[in-house]
Amino acid sequence: MFRAIADVLRQIGSAIATVVTLPFRALARLFGGASNTARRA
Repeated sequence: MFRAIADVLRQIGSAIATVVTLPFRALARLFGGASNTARRA
């Protein structure tokens, strides 16, 4: 019983972590691409 609850909580935590990190990852990719293009120009 406790193991099932722990598994559910772990899955919820990982889903929240991915949702939270996605926008930061997108921002990092945007700024990284912008700096790379600025360096090339």
